[in-house]
Amino acid sequence: MKTQKTESRRRNAPETRRKIYQCADELFRQYGFEKVSVDSIVEKAGISKGAFYVHFPSKDSLMSALIAEYVNKSDFNYRTFEKSFPDDTSVFHILIALVEKIADNIADNVGYNLIKIAYRIQIERKPGTDFLLDYNRDIYSLFRDLVNRGIQSGEFKTEIPVDVIADHFVMALRGLTYEWCIRYPDFDLKKQFREHFEILLSGIKK
Repeated sequence: MKTQKTESRRRNAPETRRKIYQCADELFRQYGFEKVSVDSIVEKAGISKGAFYVHFPSKDSLMSALIAEYVNKSDFNYRTFEKSFPDDTSVFHILIALVEKIADNIADNVGYNLIKIAYRIQIERKPGTDFLLDYNRDIYSLFRDLVNRGIQSGEFKTEIPVDVIADHFVMALRGLTYEWCIRYPDFDLKKQFREHFEILLSGIKK
């Protein structure tokens, strides 16, 4: 009997995890992360508290997993977006359009409350958040690929290593997003992304 129950839990694990994700996301967006308890999540999901802790040791670890899911989906969508441009499109134009899309995604899809929590759990080094700082994340490789394309086509200068430029691009995005958080709602993220990257790119354009 015990073996049957274990096997049943194993089969149902993906569905249980999906329920937790979905219900937690809805509650976090509706009430804010701090006001949502594990009890309210399991009640909405229709699962036991024990089932929750099988998947996540804490609410913070759940939030980290949700952020990871957002990030992975977003990075994939950014890569797809980059590939949608005609081959003769300037890299400058693609990069400006890309950072505007990133700004829209942060402001409209992720939202202020979740971004604020994401910064907190990163600063506190909560388990499961190291991936956000990983230089192998697709957003870094996307910027590296675009800068390298601009160099190969003669659009950008070659004095600064590609990796250094790409890293500074991501740091600029992170810094401006933090500025958005502390000045919210009186900070136009998309406008600031566009203006800041126009300045950054002017330094490497030929």
